[in-house]
Amino acid sequence: MTRYTVEGSEGEYEPGSNALVLKNKLGITDPAEMQEAETELLLDLYTYVFGSVSPQQRLTVALIKEWHRKWLGNLFDWAGEERSVNMTKGGFLFAAAGQVPQLLEQFERESLAPLTPCYGMDRDAAAVAIAEVHVEFILIHPFREGNGRIARLVADVMASQAGLGQLDYTPWEREKERYVAAIHAGLDRDYGPMAEWVKRALAA
Repeated sequence: MTRYTVEGSEGEYEPGSNALVLKNKLGITDPAEMQEAETELLLDLYTYVFGSVSPQQRLTVALIKEWHRKWLGNLFDWAGEERSVNMTKGGFLFAAAGQVPQLLEQFERESLAPLTPCYGMDRDAAAVAIAEVHVEFILIHPFREGNGRIARLVADVMASQAGLGQLDYTPWEREKERYVAAIHAGLDRDYGPMAEWVKRALAA
């Protein structure tokens, strides 16, 4: 997977990690060890979230930040905080750091507020709602790390609130370039391609 290119202090890496592991509270230098730690903590987060979010609870930016903090707070000082650095990946520039606060306000007002919870939505309506929320969140990329995994958690919560269970992301991983193209279509507010990927993940 292509790594992020980052400018600024949040681009610091753990000494001895060959610039492969971000500076962290535990002094982890091995990428495999960090991946294992993040994965275990993410499983804990899923248990917490699905044990605390009700089917009719509206999702908010504050709640998503809380989830990010609970997940990575034991590893990174900036967990749950909006990034202060610009980030690119594979040549694609995510939203400028200075625009993140304003974009998150817009995201909550125009996406989270009208589209969550998905309780009572049929399958097609829920897929469209999940697609828009997923695309807009990914384009903003509000955190220094973990945006994709948090975006999938949000999608899983939305699907579960609609009574559809969690998504199977295997198709997205198998055809990564087409998934990324669907994200980029959202730059023009075209969520149709992403909605099709959501439907595939719900049917997988």
